[in-house]
Amino acid sequence: MKTKKVWKTFSIFAYEKEQAYLRKMHNAGWKLRRISGLNLYTFEACAPEDVIYQLDYNPQTDMDKAEYLQMFEDCGWEYIQDYAQYSYFRKPASAMQGTEEIFCDDDSRAQMLLRIFKHRYLPFAALVLLNLLILLMNGDIYDSCIITALYCGIIVLYIAVLITFVVRYRKFKNRR
Repeated sequence: MKTKKVWKTFSIFAYEKEQAYLRKMHNAGWKLRRISGLNLYTFEACAPEDVIYQLDYNPQTDMDKAEYLQMFEDCGWEYIQDYAQYSYFRKPASAMQGTEEIFCDDDSRAQMLLRIFKHRYLPFAALVLLNLLILLMNGDIYDSCIITALYCGIIVLYIAVLITFVVRYRKFKNRR
């Protein structure tokens, strides 16, 4: 079977863009086979078909996994794999009942965004800030313009991600 590998990255909150990308690839005759390494997508040649891809951020334990997957299978979703704590599912558009999604409401989407934020953003932000605090206490940050510029850039990036999260989270919460 013919395969194609594509390296592509999406931000931690860009799951909708990733879903759209996977759907577009399937429409072009390339179905997702797996994701590995640092966002290396492997596609397998297939007949072009409109297939809906859905992602769920699911940092559950393996004990809950069987029940979790069964729930999606019962609704007709094909489980593909887990990658970076996201679960990947797909379903042919012809098998859909309207605009079916794995999330039944905006509260569910908002809860997923909150899980992503808590498990991905906060721990790394805490490490960066702790490292910055240590550098400030030792005075090392004042000795190098490069280190100062690097940390300022990282802080600006984290502020941008935080603002993006707050805007998207409020958008889902206020749709009610």
